[in-house]
Amino acid sequence: MSFSLNDCYERMNEGEIILSFKGSITADLITNVLGLIELKLEDTEERPNIRKRLYNVLVESLQNLFHHVDDPDLTLQGFDHNFGVFIISRLKDGYLISTGNFIKAERKALIKERIDKINSLSKDELKEYYKFVLDNQKFSEKGGGGLGLIDMAKRTSRKLDYAFYQLNAKYEFFNLNVYVLYN
Repeated sequence: MSFSLNDCYERMNEGEIILSFKGSITADLITNVLGLIELKLEDTEERPNIRKRLYNVLVESLQNLFHHVDDPDLTLQGFDHNFGVFIISRLKDGYLISTGNFIKAERKALIKERIDKINSLSKDELKEYYKFVLDNQKFSEKGGGGLGLIDMAKRTSRKLDYAFYQLNAKYEFFNLNVYVLYN
């Protein structure tokens, strides 16, 4: 079965869409999206702690998209440079931030291992693991050795939901779903 971005995008859609984007992820785009979401959240009657958690998780999610995309040359297939997808949805019990980007297939096992490790930890264990990674991990040229994923799990007290979709032998499309729920 071949990869279909439209099929993947449809699977990412859930709830009432607040904002969605497919295209080149740039620093300016992230700044604009964060400003827009901040304004939208101010216009809601959402509790301040939910607004803060949603905003912080959104910052981490968009930074992951920007810093951790592996950019296959897909311009002939209609994809922009630094291509990514994100959807922010309101659910009946909170919010969903769903992101997607291309990664090298060789990185899949490491990402899966990191997320599975994070998902296996209790709230207290996550706090300790965050400190451990902060004190002991080597930071890559792209970022903080998985700190963003740990931080999202800590802030949401939920498991990180993820999937990989094979594009070809060299690349996968990585989809991460983070739920910011009311309880």
